[in-house]
Amino acid sequence: MKAKDFARLSAVSLRRIKPPRLRDVDLSPKLGKHAYKRCKDELKSHLVAAQLELKERGLPVMIVFEGWDAAGKGGAIHRLVNKVDPRSYIVHPVSAPTQEEKDHHYLWRFWRAAPGRGRIAVFDRSWYGRVLVERIEGFATHGEWKRAYAEINDFERLLALDGSLIIKIFLHISKDEQKRRFDRRSADPLKSWKMNQEDYRNRRKWGAYEAAIDEMFARTHTRQAPWIVIAANDKRWARLAVQQTVLQCFVQALQAKKRS
Repeated sequence: MKAKDFARLSAVSLRRIKPPRLRDVDLSPKLGKHAYKRCKDELKSHLVAAQLELKERGLPVMIVFEGWDAAGKGGAIHRLVNKVDPRSYIVHPVSAPTQEEKDHHYLWRFWRAAPGRGRIAVFDRSWYGRVLVERIEGFATHGEWKRAYAEINDFERLLALDGSLIIKIFLHISKDEQKRRFDRRSADPLKSWKMNQEDYRNRRKWGAYEAAIDEMFARTHTRQAPWIVIAANDKRWARLAVQQTVLQCFVQALQAKKRS
């Protein structure tokens, strides 16, 4: 696919009224090496300029990455943040809570990680674990994950009212593509550390996770924090789509700031 076709096809509606659904996502888009390089170089200068203006205007930014295991969240994040001022962002890799975090409400650790004015916080997984892995694996009670949708919407609404830009990205891959990536990782001595038997075991719950993800979209896709689903079967396509999506969100936020 050519660079100009990528720009046309990867454009997203960032304020779509209806929440996305996994079954509606076209996973076929691919991007060739030469088109990838051209688009990457074009996006870099625009991202740097937009990020510097966000910093000058004091807009805090929260970028949330969710997605299937092996969907490419880490690679997409790395290629996004290496294009902006390293002094302006922090990446939070979210794992199981510490004992101190367990002693507080589950959103406490994310409140503490909210960025200051003009800074960017990137979350490699997030507070949505309450309605995904914690729901499916039984780490949260039925009542806890049921009420979490309203708690999360309130959390994001308060941040947005205070001026934060919230960008929520979900990287979607097929079950077959995940299996291929798992097998490649397991066979690679430099990447096998990423894998364990639990990763394969969780594949048996694919249907339960699909249902939880679609419910998450349906109940937390809001005007101030909409979900953006990116097809990620092709890594080059996904990485550039992430960068273009973030740039588009930056530009819209800056335009809104100028109008206010």
